[in-house]
Amino acid sequence: MLVLGALGCAARPEEPGALVQARKLMRGAESQSGNLILRCDPPEAEVALDGVTQGVCSDFQGTPRGLQVGEGLHQIEVRLEGHWPYTTYLEPQGARTTLNVRLQSKAGPAP
Repeated sequence: MLVLGALGCAARPEEPGALVQARKLMRGAESQSGNLILRCDPPEAEVALDGVTQGVCSDFQGTPRGLQVGEGLHQIEVRLEGHWPYTTYLEPQGARTTLNVRLQSKAGPAP
């Protein structure tokens, strides 16, 4: 019985140096990419990330996913034929961001 008690109190062995180094590298490499939730009117508006079409707004409403945006500054454009395009810039900072966009018709507001 005393042997079991002594084993339970034994000091935890140190982690191998390679494992400690790997953990440090992983912490330093944490990504600053982000997740962009889009709420658009109209929802069928096309979304472009840095000039490359990614889908339509309804694809990125957060259910089941948002638009994955990599590290750094990016151009987000929302466009739909017959409407003025909306352009903004985003630097994700490793967070989830929501962008609300209402495109204006080129024909002007309804009377």
